[in-house]
Amino acid sequence: MAFTIAISKERTPLRQNRWLKIFLSVFLLCWANSYIGNTDDANWLLENTLVFIFLGFLAYSYRKYQFSDLSYLLICVYLCLHVYGSKYTYAENPFGYWLKDAFDLSRNHYDRIVHFSFGFLLAYPMREMFLKWLRFPAWVAWTLPIEITLSVSGFYELIEWAVADVFFKAQGAAYLGTQGDVWDAQKDIFLAFSGSIIATTIVSVVKRIGNINEPKSSL
Repeated sequence: MAFTIAISKERTPLRQNRWLKIFLSVFLLCWANSYIGNTDDANWLLENTLVFIFLGFLAYSYRKYQFSDLSYLLICVYLCLHVYGSKYTYAENPFGYWLKDAFDLSRNHYDRIVHFSFGFLLAYPMREMFLKWLRFPAWVAWTLPIEITLSVSGFYELIEWAVADVFFKAQGAAYLGTQGDVWDAQKDIFLAFSGSIIATTIVSVVKRIGNINEPKSSL
């Protein structure tokens, strides 16, 4: 079964969307695993607040707007990466420690991977939303994911500051996971920004090489 790249004219009920059911099952398993045996319940809830909001948006919008299977795959991968980080806290992630030992790194870089993935994996779904749902011009749909990634990343760092220094000081160090890097916030923003640029550039190159004309939205 091939991935559906364009939004179909008819809405597909969830029970008939094989790929989406697979992605949803994989994510729910990862999410459940992230809670079972987590190292800090309070930090897990803080880390997953945005996950609850994001899933609520996807569920609410599904009846009227549906992403392509490719976009749902990218969203699933990103959410799985995020919830895996929430299980141990980003700074104490086992995969990050493995990378640190394998490549002789100075710190646990798992948080850097997720921040980069935010831009790299979600730029295409955002582009699809602007192009197919909102019918924006192609150049706007290309630039907006980059701009939104940059602004959301900056806003998220402000949320982290507020959560860690104002509302939940006891969870501050675990939630921020700066690992002593005074430029941690700026580097996280830059990585997400870079990921979105790389993703949109790849999409443009693939379209040009493959001479792919994306169909207009039927909405």
